[in-house]
Amino acid sequence: MAAKSSNFVQPAIPKSDGHYDHWSMLMENFLRSKEYWSLVENGIPAATEGIESTEAQQKAIADHKLKDLKVKNYLFQAID
Repeated sequence: MAAKSSNFVQPAIPKSDGHYDHWSMLMENFLRSKEYWSLVENGIPAATEGIESTEAQQKAIADHKLKDLKVKNYLFQAID
């Protein structure tokens, strides 16, 4: 059975070309399309000190940390 081809095209990571204002708008749009922009705006939620966090809260924080690493990876690829 042949592999099914996809018609979905991955958006290219906007490369910085020295025009920051234009690049930042492209990068924001790119990160919004990946649903990572709220992480850029709000950061990773911190665990509440002194209160034991639930397994679900720990998983949510771990998921946010993974998304943070993905955003950093996109930025590193975009900037020479």
